[in-house]
Amino acid sequence: MSQHRPPAPLPPVDGHLFAPLKMRSLSFRNRIAVSPMCMYSCANQDGMANDWHMVHLGGRAVGGAALVFTEATAVSAEGRISPLDLGIWTDRQAEALAPIVAFIKSQEAVSGIQLAHAGRKASTREPWSPPSGQVPAANGGWQPVAPSALPFSPADRPPQELTAPEIERIVSDFAAAARRALKAGFQVIEVHAAHGYLIHEFLSPLSNQRLDAYGGSLANRFRFLGQVVRAVQDEWPDGLPLWVRLSATDWAEAAGWDIDETVQISRWLRDLGVDVIDCSSGGTLQGARIPEAPGYQVGFASRVRREANVATAAVGLITTPEQADQIIRSGDADMVLLARAMLRNPYWPMTAAHELSAEVRWPNQYLRARPKPRPPQGPVPGTDPQ
Repeated sequence: MSQHRPPAPLPPVDGHLFAPLKMRSLSFRNRIAVSPMCMYSCANQDGMANDWHMVHLGGRAVGGAALVFTEATAVSAEGRISPLDLGIWTDRQAEALAPIVAFIKSQEAVSGIQLAHAGRKASTREPWSPPSGQVPAANGGWQPVAPSALPFSPADRPPQELTAPEIERIVSDFAAAARRALKAGFQVIEVHAAHGYLIHEFLSPLSNQRLDAYGGSLANRFRFLGQVVRAVQDEWPDGLPLWVRLSATDWAEAAGWDIDETVQISRWLRDLGVDVIDCSSGGTLQGARIPEAPGYQVGFASRVRREANVATAAVGLITTPEQADQIIRSGDADMVLLARAMLRNPYWPMTAAHELSAEVRWPNQYLRARPKPRPPQGPVPGTDPQ
């Protein structure tokens, strides 16, 4: 473990969806990852993983993904999005995650954890339980915190503005969570700095109006993320990858966080030794006009990779094997993260391999269902034959 983690080299653009990928000491069997997806399933509101998480995450490892991420896993009780979120602020929570990690690894997949703090978007109800919005204190809710006392929604109670000592405590919470994640056996950490949660709230001028060292200039707004990354690195081996998820834009017409600032801090993160920038978008501005369409965020991953010289992951309405394969072949990203497609079909990688006439590992228990290889179909449309 090093305070001066060397930057990882940018992988060459010579792969396809089922090409292996080397990253530090790890080898990913293909370029398909299961994106972090909130499950809101800690039934006792204690942050403890349970059978649901084992089946949900383990099933995707069986299905052939190279990397399986947990949902946003809170580094403190106050950092949960909802009372039912997964947590890793205690040793017992890490111990509950360890068997899930072991099973994922037994299926030749890599186990990843997304470390998160919800900031002003904390203490909300799970989405399928009306009424929507924040949980009242009388019903077990808690006081959200943020860089500035600006609520996400007019209906929300204002968050408490963090003091400098409180910011330092949260940085320490991330470090402790990384230490527990390593003990539980995780092989990849992703720091969640997107979707309008706490770290993104510091980055965006829409949610950060501080006048101290954490507000104003881009360097100041980056300060908290930089501190979190360094603190995590102090607990994380140099041989294991470290990712950061960013919202590449707030989708604001003016004054918001944008792709230019994302490219700049991606350079800083690369120099700190971050291996992959996971490029998402939005989350800070309620009612933002987001032009959702297949692969609508891939351009962000492509530009960050090209201009910041750092590996990227693409996420967002990536659904078909041909689409995912083209993203890798074109060099727009080094991995693709699937969310809703994986909810619909945990065995998406197996289906994709068959459609692309590629090889993927099938568990011995499932071999009787393996389809016969398809005859060669020629190159994937939109690719150059070699």
